[in-house]
Amino acid sequence: MTPASRLAPAALLVGLLALWQLAALGGHPSYLLPPLEILKHFFAALGTPELYTHATASLGRALPGFVLGSLMGILFGLAAGIARGVDEALSPLVFLTYPVPKIVMLPVFMLWFGIGDLSKVLIIALACFYPCFINAYYGARATPRILVWSARNMGAGDALIFRRVVLPAALPLIFAGLRVSLALSFIVMFAAEMINARSGLGHLIREAENSLRFDLMYVSLLAVALLGYAGDRLVRFAQRRLLAWQEQPV
Repeated sequence: MTPASRLAPAALLVGLLALWQLAALGGHPSYLLPPLEILKHFFAALGTPELYTHATASLGRALPGFVLGSLMGILFGLAAGIARGVDEALSPLVFLTYPVPKIVMLPVFMLWFGIGDLSKVLIIALACFYPCFINAYYGARATPRILVWSARNMGAGDALIFRRVVLPAALPLIFAGLRVSLALSFIVMFAAEMINARSGLGHLIREAENSLRFDLMYVSLLAVALLGYAGDRLVRFAQRRLLAWQEQPV
């Protein structure tokens, strides 16, 4: 990747923000704040405990749900990818229920697990399960058969083949599923907090909208975006460390 191509996304973002700022110079509605004003309110909010309290509450729901759902998705996906019995038992159910928006299950989860954080964590875990399952499943099934046959010819058992052949081959797709699941964890967390929560960034946005605090609404949106971006960078960092052997694009 050339330096120019690396700078292109940042340049595009800066250009869009500059156009937004210039468009606001001719006057703007009270609900459409220009970027510089949003940044001013954001840095002001960083000096108060309110933003940190709500961000901590949101992370306390999104991260456990992400870890639980992703872990279960990867384990069951790999199992279905290498074992025909598990595949026949799980895959039809997973692919049948995958298109259903998971947030619509929140009222059911609230009836089953209460209106507290447990129902929100579990609905986030459910949303994160599917991308990780599907990517781990196809990652395991995409393992080159010649590598498996070669390992067997050299005397490797099933456990060693899984650990040294199947899992490394599936890791690129597993990390792709993790990145999708991480984004979904924030999306579902945000929606769940706006539906029923007394804390969190989603709740803060709902309260800001009700009180016409548009500055606080944009601050909360920016906080969600930054937290999601930071989480994605961490996943990418782990991917580069664990997949250092993988050929990188030029």
